[in-house]
Amino acid sequence: MRKFLASLLEVLEIAVIAVGAVFIVRTFLVQPFLVSGTSMVPTFSNGDYVLTDELTYRIRPPERGEVVVFHDVSDQSTYLIKRIIGLPGERVVIKNNTVTIYNQQHPNGFMLDESYLPKGTVTSGNEDVTLSSSTYFMMGDNRAVSYDSRSWGPLPASDIVGLVRFRLWPLGAIQIFSAPHYSVSTSSLSFVS
Repeated sequence: MRKFLASLLEVLEIAVIAVGAVFIVRTFLVQPFLVSGTSMVPTFSNGDYVLTDELTYRIRPPERGEVVVFHDVSDQSTYLIKRIIGLPGERVVIKNNTVTIYNQQHPNGFMLDESYLPKGTVTSGNEDVTLSSSTYFMMGDNRAVSYDSRSWGPLPASDIVGLVRFRLWPLGAIQIFSAPHYSVSTSSLSFVS
């Protein structure tokens, strides 16, 4: 009987440690999400299963071009996935199918070269938004159908959940993601693959 109780206690101890480890990982490090909708096509499709890194933004601020998961500004229980276009303190102007960013380094603005988008992507809208020191301008890669900052305005930094790092499903599309590397030229910010 004593041996049985010792074994049972050992199993309970392992279970408590396992549950505690899962809680810590899901709360502070990594969280899975299922993509619902087509606003990020072709980067992410409906049904993709992704993992978000919740630690990176505790160390550094989000960067332009990164894909993040965040709380919907109108329904905090809903999560959205979009790409960061405008950073805090910047002015974002969308006009004539172009995105122009104005900031301290580029007071005359630069056109955002989004080479990661499919050729012929149309960025509709007529926006001129100046971001506060704690908001971001977000857009989906499928610009024609994306419900994003063009619809609901800037995203508060506090609503960002994490940085999308991995696609785990579908199996044929497993991939690690990183932010695009932009290089500055005199007339635009170019994407380097």
